[in-house]
Amino acid sequence: MKRNFFNYLGAIHIHSKLSDGTGDVHSISKAAKDAGLSWIIITDHNNFDIEEGFYNGVCVIRGEEISPKASDHYLALGIKSLITPEGCDVQKFVDEVRAQGGFGFAAHPDEDENRKNKANPIRWTNKAIIPDGVEIWNWFSNWADGYDDTNIFKIAYGYLFRHTLLKGPHCETLKWWDDLNNSSEKVVPAIFGVDAHALKISKYVIPVTIFPYKTCFKTLTNVIPLEHKMPESFEEQKNIILESLKIGNNIMVNRYVDNSIPSIYVSGRLLVVELAKKASIKLFKNGELICEECSDVLEFKIEEKCKYRVEVYLKGKPWIFSNPIMLL
Repeated sequence: MKRNFFNYLGAIHIHSKLSDGTGDVHSISKAAKDAGLSWIIITDHNNFDIEEGFYNGVCVIRGEEISPKASDHYLALGIKSLITPEGCDVQKFVDEVRAQGGFGFAAHPDEDENRKNKANPIRWTNKAIIPDGVEIWNWFSNWADGYDDTNIFKIAYGYLFRHTLLKGPHCETLKWWDDLNNSSEKVVPAIFGVDAHALKISKYVIPVTIFPYKTCFKTLTNVIPLEHKMPESFEEQKNIILESLKIGNNIMVNRYVDNSIPSIYVSGRLLVVELAKKASIKLFKNGELICEECSDVLEFKIEEKCKYRVEVYLKGKPWIFSNPIMLL
């Protein structure tokens, strides 16, 4: 029964020096290549100037993080031109993304309002405004939620042991995502975002880069499994990647926990999960946990036309999240 896929690994939510990042398209794509990625989507704040194409063998796609000042950031993909957050009217720019033939993901929708640092949380403030999808886990945002800058020792810990601050998707975000799916006949997709900036601190004798692009690209990854190889042309690859994300044909993997890639698919009436090693596999139906096994394989017979999704934890750490799967 084992199925073989061509897996294409990518990262979403990246900032270049055209907004508040520090790299250009050449250095960012080189970091992506070195991290084992085949595609990336650069989403600068209120900027749409990155040149798309193949760089260092990586498919670089242009998006935009539509960024009102205080809240409601939106990762717009597949758009044709810059969209500005006029008057912070969230519904207006969500509609404009769709009018341009694109789609979008609510970025870091539930950042912690009780942070112990000076970074103000940027949240999706009106859950009645429905995005096309949800960024369920944002690496930099999750780190900032746990970062404590109240003394020098906690600051040092936050930087030196940064991965210990990452707890996984907020329960509030997963609940909202499940609710969106339960109220829609279609799949409301999710992504992992790295929110990579490669911030530089230059006040020291030797400038220090905080969380380099390559480091971020080895963490929260979106895997697009295909039954055929990608075509060679940029436009065809771009279209396949964007369409896959739009319909939820991506598996979200925290490669910092483990670098192996799972297979999650439907065969007949069986939902199959295949892992490289034993882990805790949780199966949800319409957002409710219905099955949990510690194994490297899960085969579950689907009896109803519902939305199923999978979460996998390795040694208690959040590792793999699937998008909703529906029986055809």
